[in-house]
Amino acid sequence: MLGLMQDQPLLISTLIEFADKHHGDSEIVSRRVEGDIHRYNYKTLAARSRQVAGALDGLKVGFGDRVATLAWNGYRHMELYFGVSGSGRVLHTLNPRLHPDQVVWIANHAEDKVLCFDASFLPIVQAVHARCKTIQHYVIMCDADKLPKDSGIPNLISYEAWIASQSQSYNWPTFDENAASSLCYTSGTTGNPKGVLYSHRSTILHAYAAALPDVMCLSARDSVLPVVPMFHVNAWGIPYSAALTGCKLVFPGPAMDGKSIYDLLESEKVSYAAGVPTVWQMLLTHLQTNGLRFSTLKRTVIGGSACPPAMIAAFNDDYGVEVLHAWGMTEMSPLGTLCTLKNKHLLLPKEEQMKIRLKQGRAIYGMDMKIVDEAGAALPHDGKAFGDLLVKGPWIISEYFKQSEEPNPASPLVNGWFPTGDVATIDADGYMQITDRSKDVIKSGGEWISSIDIENIAVAHPAVAMAACIGVFHPKWDERPIIAVVKKPGAEVTREELIAFYQGKTAKWQIPDDVVFVEAITLGATGKMQKAKLRETLKDYKLPA
Repeated sequence: MLGLMQDQPLLISTLIEFADKHHGDSEIVSRRVEGDIHRYNYKTLAARSRQVAGALDGLKVGFGDRVATLAWNGYRHMELYFGVSGSGRVLHTLNPRLHPDQVVWIANHAEDKVLCFDASFLPIVQAVHARCKTIQHYVIMCDADKLPKDSGIPNLISYEAWIASQSQSYNWPTFDENAASSLCYTSGTTGNPKGVLYSHRSTILHAYAAALPDVMCLSARDSVLPVVPMFHVNAWGIPYSAALTGCKLVFPGPAMDGKSIYDLLESEKVSYAAGVPTVWQMLLTHLQTNGLRFSTLKRTVIGGSACPPAMIAAFNDDYGVEVLHAWGMTEMSPLGTLCTLKNKHLLLPKEEQMKIRLKQGRAIYGMDMKIVDEAGAALPHDGKAFGDLLVKGPWIISEYFKQSEEPNPASPLVNGWFPTGDVATIDADGYMQITDRSKDVIKSGGEWISSIDIENIAVAHPAVAMAACIGVFHPKWDERPIIAVVKKPGAEVTREELIAFYQGKTAKWQIPDDVVFVEAITLGATGKMQKAKLRETLKDYKLPA
């Protein structure tokens, strides 16, 4: 017997319509690429999102077609979030930090039809547009009078001119809530990046869960600064949860330095912020150097890579800001856990509380997780046993985009569970802690660097016989890659020559910080490099100053 409730699909358009009707005057503040501060509210956001939908109709962009963005966190990007997905198209956020070759590969794989980009990314678009086979329309996100001349990009139009002629009374279509809403690509830690295709249903459920009190605890009383990029797994879902709750939104644009972030925190009375450790380290340095304090900031979510204990202590003890450790993946929309204390922990000494805060946190409703041994057998949640971390839930991937089109496609799931590639413990209270990574991926400033890609470039040098890339501690970026190299007999190459060899072959921030020449790299029984032994050999290594 079925329930007798109305069957209303969970669609992203309902979020912006709700925001329009119930907290239309809540403010949205953006520092623009142009350098000034732009202000409006959810009512205007909703109206302009409808204009975006109408403008896509005008370009004959079909249902399910991909519309790509290369943009910072700002109001125009937010309009695309709702205008693209709400009208039945798929929002594809491209990561501008990738090498141009990777941008081209991803855009072609996604078969993007439209690219909307901030003016600061014009050089990237100029470098790649001739190789993007499916993009038919280019929209630069600027005022009509700022449209660059002689850009070399055919039929380039300004965003404001593009939407200006469209009606603000667009009727959002109704369709299956399982329809695709947005597309993000993994960082390509092994081989080419993989597409993760979210649905309207998964996005709405994730938005609900993220806003819960024991997760991000967002409300109409908050002023929220998402420093995490909107091209990085949809800014951890904050744009959607913000529309759901009506919190004030403050967008930082391209200015991510400590001073710029601090100025926004103070001028806009921000109570809650979210970002990766690298950004917060720059903010703390700015505070400490200038003897500053926060007047309104109370909470910050830190994810992307493990948060150093000293950072948690500094925020909590020196500045009265609660740090919420978070963990997730592109394949998970992305939130999986968030570390908030339970009532019984509030009476514990600070030292004991810190041990809990250093963990990645408890599963949020909708997400289930377990740890297993090498045979796939479930391990106890006792805080001691550690194993491969597996997850499942309504906003976790079932397969990668276009995977079914590949020859002999293999499901990414194991008996319905997604293997995260992390090794973890889970304690009796449900707190999960990452203890290792099963892949040798390097996380630098919240972004992943593929050790395989770094190694492949090195061994392409005529003097290199073998190369292994590992991550080493860096006080600002968490980890930085170095490359251990075995030279070919009789061949010579210097550190400087090999680092210069990387220029133009990968993004600058992915180039190794150092080269270490070794006599040999130990191989295992299957011929794989034993990086654990290499790390042990280099355990006393320190990056050059």
